Amino acid sequence: MKFVVKKEDLFEGIKIVERATSMKALQPVFLNILIETVDNATIRLVATDLDLTVTALVDAQVEEEGKITLPSKTLNEIVSKLGNKLITFEMPEGETTVNITCQNSKFDIIGISANEFPPEVYKVELNDDESFEIELKPFSKAVRQAGFAAASYETSNLLSGIVCDISGQVLEIASTDGNRLARVREHIDNKDNKTKQLIIPSKALNEFIKMSSYIDEEAVRIYTEKTKLIIKSEKTMTISRLLEGQFPKYNQLIPSESPKEAVVNVSQLISALERVAIMVNEKTSIVKMNFADNELTLNADTPDSGKSEEKIDINYTSEPLLIAFNYKYVLEALKNIDCDEVKIGLNTGLSATVLRPNCDEDFVCLIMPVQIR
Repeated sequence: MKFVVKKEDLFEGIKIVERATSMKALQPVFLNILIETVDNATIRLVATDLDLTVTALVDAQVEEEGKITLPSKTLNEIVSKLGNKLITFEMPEGETTVNITCQNSKFDIIGISANEFPPEVYKVELNDDESFEIELKPFSKAVRQAGFAAASYETSNLLSGIVCDISGQVLEIASTDGNRLARVREHIDNKDNKTKQLIIPSKALNEFIKMSSYIDEEAVRIYTEKTKLIIKSEKTMTISRLLEGQFPKYNQLIPSESPKEAVVNVSQLISALERVAIMVNEKTSIVKMNFADNELTLNADTPDSGKSEEKIDINYTSEPLLIAFNYKYVLEALKNIDCDEVKIGLNTGLSATVLRPNCDEDFVCLIMPVQIR
């Protein structure tokens, strides 16, 4: 195997795929990135943890075909520190040590044979009949805004997924971990006129969003193959399993209106929460909020450390209400609101609280309060 590649092209390809390498690999090959020649002008990079697979095509001048897997961390460190010049990769046939040269720098990396890397994780057949095109910008924005409420990735049930619902010209993204719920709707150009509901592991979508900044196209194509999901651009492919089952009917849980409502400046509330949370009890993360007479008072305390309090001006004229939350849930919701003000819909100290932007955006987050003892 021998090829010559531009440093910036190779480094971008590594950044796209590296996060899919396994963190706790039972087999050492899954800590590696597969590098294989495709034709005389292209190489392919592949990484997988068997749940998620990411591939990237990189322009290169291929002189001899071949393939090898190299340690992701080492490869990333070497390429990142090389100058912005051409890099040559060379590996004699039958060997597993790759010689990397760039100007006066030279490295020999011991790899693992590509025969140990399962081809079925990235060599998939694409059926256009089971696919649809989606605009990248609204898709990425919707996942960023409404994907944060999914249960942690280690959770194997449906709540670790993000539901993606396409109907007509509307894309709806939602997630919930049982304590909070986020939903956003985006208008899209549904050229294929497909109606689909997919439940996608949150890790797969979140990793795709992180790499989407490297995608130049305005749209990507999504393929569904039985239990697999494939998101494809011209030079990248993200492959994940789909979650199967009935996702909770989350829209039934969101109240259309609330008996009490406060309008609060988003940046002021974020800053106040972050300051007050310095004194929060790390075991509970509870911040108390007292709404009364156009003022919001935030309190936190830890028996061994002390307490904190901050007041901010708000628009609130209903009867006083004391309510407590895991402040991290509130912060995450606020940081996903693209609006200067948030409408906070309240009922009782134990009822679900609804956060909506005080503008036209169709984003909503529902958070369950914590009982005050």
